[in-house]
Amino acid sequence: MGDHIRPRVRVPDSWRWPVGVSLSTEVGYQRAQFSYDTWTWEIRPIIDKQKGRWYWAVNPALERTWHGPDVNQGVSFAPAVKISYDFTRKITGGVEYYADYGNIADIASLHDQQQQIFPAIDLNVSPKWEINFGVGVGATASTDHWIVKGILGRRFNWGKSRQ
Repeated sequence: MGDHIRPRVRVPDSWRWPVGVSLSTEVGYQRAQFSYDTWTWEIRPIIDKQKGRWYWAVNPALERTWHGPDVNQGVSFAPAVKISYDFTRKITGGVEYYADYGNIADIASLHDQQQQIFPAIDLNVSPKWEINFGVGVGATASTDHWIVKGILGRRFNWGKSRQ
């Protein structure tokens, strides 16, 4: 249990780029009983595309521990990938991959990397809300075997409203 704040900025649709490009940064706190690294930070470039009912995203993130036993490990490379399909207007299903390969200057052995695969569901109840749930499996020895994740997010638009 903990709290995270993740502001995100993106290239406007009016620029008509062939893919979406955005940048997210996250500062998070989690209780030590859930993660010994209680304060963390990440910067996450996001490249994505919606094509019909299909969606894909690639996130080559960099992460840093601010407080906890991994503070001396420096910046780690933690990529993520998502592929999903809109089954209905309200329900999207897909597969998500999250990893932590270790320090960017010294990538960990496969045994010591964290890699997780999640079948996941997105509930599209409102453009203002992000609701995501998944049950995943750790694919390496250093990852928890079973993982349950949930995201409840609120989107804000501080730009000009379109009439």
